[in-house]
Amino acid sequence: MLRNLDDLQNYAIRATDGVIGHVKDFYIDDQSWVIRYFVVETGSWLASRKVLVPPSAIGSPDWQRRILPASITREQVKNAPQIDTEKPVSRQHEIDYLGYYSFPPYWGSMGLFGAEARRNQLMPEFVSTPSVIQPQADGVPAGASAARHNDDVHLRSRDVVMGYHVHANDGEIGHVQSLLVDEQTWAIRYLIVNTSNWWLGHQVLIAPEWIHDVSWSDRMVSLDLTRQKVKDAPPYDSAFQMDRVHETSVYQHYGRMAYWVKEQVPDTTRATSPR
Repeated sequence: MLRNLDDLQNYAIRATDGVIGHVKDFYIDDQSWVIRYFVVETGSWLASRKVLVPPSAIGSPDWQRRILPASITREQVKNAPQIDTEKPVSRQHEIDYLGYYSFPPYWGSMGLFGAEARRNQLMPEFVSTPSVIQPQADGVPAGASAARHNDDVHLRSRDVVMGYHVHANDGEIGHVQSLLVDEQTWAIRYLIVNTSNWWLGHQVLIAPEWIHDVSWSDRMVSLDLTRQKVKDAPPYDSAFQMDRVHETSVYQHYGRMAYWVKEQVPDTTRATSPR
């Protein structure tokens, strides 16, 4: 099922021994368009710090009670490395942070989360004490050494992306209204684009793979689509639950292969070990 990121704000993050805070923002990978971290405001119990929780730590959500269970403890959160969420999060910060929690790095591996991690994979019945990924000889956590010298920042705040201008290949069509995320994989499946500054307040869905370029300095998203194609697209209405029938109509309109079909196609590029 798809969820609007607007609806996930203020969800409680419940550690194994109590609530640690509420979701205030999300860090999105601007290359793979997947949520890498939930930004959590801890509240008064920890001097209102903001901490990061990766999706691989999240178990099965309680949608009715608006709770996301996490495989961490309040003590772990209290002693975790400090990260200033008001500044770009560097790869070195991520190495330190993920290493502290023993979460696998997502870069340099197959899959959305990297290292083949998936939601619920890291959900033990109880996690009592923090452990650290075994370092290599140079002191860098295993699996992260290749990324140590590549400190390009690819994490973008959801709050920052909202309002970005969206351009087709023949002119502007609107702005980013919100994002739809897959609750099973935490992948961003669609940008909700509001065309009110161009055409009748129409809302349409744009899949990330149709994005040609993102200019973060100009706050602009460029699409590999024409304005007319976007104008004729099936409208999106947030009052109705997005279903596979509507998704299919969107992909058929644009003449593109749907993501759920792509994800079933075997990866012929993956190397196989000799027997």
